[in-house]
Amino acid sequence: MDLISRSMILPSWRSSHGRKEIDSCQLYDIIREVVISKSMEENLVFRLEEGCGLNSPVTTRHLSVSNDWNGDESEFESTVDLSRVRSLTIFGNWRPFFISDKMRLLRVLDLENTSGLVDHHLKHIGKLFHLRYLSLRGCHGIYHLPGSLGNLRQLQTLDVRGTNIIKLPKTIFKLRKLQHVCARGVGSNDECIYQEYPYGVRKLMRNKLCILTSSLAGFCVACYAPQLLKETMGIDGDTNRRDVCTTCCCSYLPRLATRRSPHGVVVPRGIHRLRALHTLGVVNISRRKATLREVARLTGLRKLGVTGVDEGNSGELCLALSKLSSLETLLVQSEGKSGLFECLDGLASPPKNLENLKLYGNLVELPAWSGRLENLAKLKLRSSRIEKHDAAIQILGSLPNLAILCLGKESFKGEQVHLHFQQGAFQTLMVLELSSPGKLKSVCFDKGAARKLELLQYYEQPKAEVISEEDDDQFEQAPSVWLFSGLASLGSLKEVVLKGDNYKGDFVRNLRSQLESNPRRPVLKME
Repeated sequence: MDLISRSMILPSWRSSHGRKEIDSCQLYDIIREVVISKSMEENLVFRLEEGCGLNSPVTTRHLSVSNDWNGDESEFESTVDLSRVRSLTIFGNWRPFFISDKMRLLRVLDLENTSGLVDHHLKHIGKLFHLRYLSLRGCHGIYHLPGSLGNLRQLQTLDVRGTNIIKLPKTIFKLRKLQHVCARGVGSNDECIYQEYPYGVRKLMRNKLCILTSSLAGFCVACYAPQLLKETMGIDGDTNRRDVCTTCCCSYLPRLATRRSPHGVVVPRGIHRLRALHTLGVVNISRRKATLREVARLTGLRKLGVTGVDEGNSGELCLALSKLSSLETLLVQSEGKSGLFECLDGLASPPKNLENLKLYGNLVELPAWSGRLENLAKLKLRSSRIEKHDAAIQILGSLPNLAILCLGKESFKGEQVHLHFQQGAFQTLMVLELSSPGKLKSVCFDKGAARKLELLQYYEQPKAEVISEEDDDQFEQAPSVWLFSGLASLGSLKEVVLKGDNYKGDFVRNLRSQLESNPRRPVLKME
């Protein structure tokens, strides 16, 4: 804040998912130039970019390769003294020579969103014995982690979110200093997947044996002709036959054989040995219930995400959660129509330090213990299909520290969903996000409700059907003109954000009118 007050940096973005007033900042051009100049003088950071040819190798601890640099291996090794590099960050396309045998002291390897990176490029990753941080986040060409990962005995953070990894290697239990395992399997955890087949799929094609047989035939062709099916299978980078075979055997085939949710990763036996773990998730527990018994022994966990919850493993889950007294962040996800219904009722006493809770799946009603979450600051619901709307809002409104409430797709069930924020409720709420929470008909704020609310964000997902221009009811699915009421009484409101374009003019005008009546004159933004 001191740098902002001195006008040295500029606040650039505020997230609706953060409690901090400022989540990121932006440097002025002149300040950026000064920072780069000073970092080069002190040999702290060197940015390898187009046109930076030097007469002698640069000695630096932190190397960043820009996406516009197109040099070759000889230029790479002649420009930087690789033996002194402690941190390497790659932007843009991957080159096989970026990881060199000379980088014996490398501690940080950040390959987030690097394109062209595939499995065989990580073959020798186990030689970087001093590595403490490894990020493969957003590398879609990664389907499998090599067993040599177990050689990285100093590793503290492993981030494989946004990859196609669905199973962690067996050697991971050797990493006794590991503190953070960040994974989520295939796709986003904000997606909801059901087990039913689409209408119109022939019964024969739903047969498991038929699916496996046809898939195996396709995989065999892929292994013998990797380049032919590279684009079809969506594999990125300089792919060889081994990469394609690994992709088929470690990702596609297990998902087809089990028909399980692709969300989350399967952890091997022995995960309980990683006593230093603070972050673990998202873990798919649908295949091995014993995983929960091992997780229960990780009493130092602060962040945990699990998916694949059902009535068969819900008892073990509740037992594990009751033992994780240090837990601060929890994600629980389930797929299909049954979802989380009655799966969390067996938890007699939730973790007392829980601050962030995400529940994805069919709940029908909030768990009985949800009203006792005294330290809960953020709650996100999605596909929960809660039937008793008023009771749920009343429980949430009484939570003493709730600052952020996100009601995602189908949070409520019913032909008419009315959300009533009563006087004295939600006294600590600062951010309210409504993203297609159900068939919403009204959102009413009484005077004295949500006194600290600063940001209201609304999004209504449009229907997929195409409606003709002559149809008088073409805007039937658009929000009602009077959807929101009481905005003028929200004394701390600063901003209302409408996402999407499914809004009638009268609806927007009504919103503007309410905001103009508010003494603080909140801003209306449309994204």
